[in-house]
Amino acid sequence: MRSALIPALAVLACLTAPALAQTVKTEESELGASRVTLHLHGFLKKDEMETLRVVATHEEALKLFVTGRKGHAAIAAAPREGFIRNGVPVASAVALSELPDAETARRDVLNACNAARKGGPECVVILEVAPR
Repeated sequence: MRSALIPALAVLACLTAPALAQTVKTEESELGASRVTLHLHGFLKKDEMETLRVVATHEEALKLFVTGRKGHAAIAAAPREGFIRNGVPVASAVALSELPDAETARRDVLNACNAARKGGPECVVILEVAPR
């Protein structure tokens, strides 16, 4: 009986895992020839969300973080370290631009952020920019 219970529990865990995964809400905006997606992660503080909303909705603010405007771009942050502290982006917050596609942008920005973080949960994408 015990040997049959373990595989059954494993199957149940696989079936319920997607339901347990946390869904992150997004906000989308269009800036010129770009579509910007802001990921509303729960770890982001009020001032970080306010800054990201300005970045996502104003061309000049976006240029401060995403310098290249061709192709795809992304910004990632480590949940424990956040995005901005004392008015300055933290060292582990990474922005990359001019990448060929969204998947490459996500992968590369997450790799760079995870390499720079000091510990805690892995980095997540907080903002994405794609051509319209």
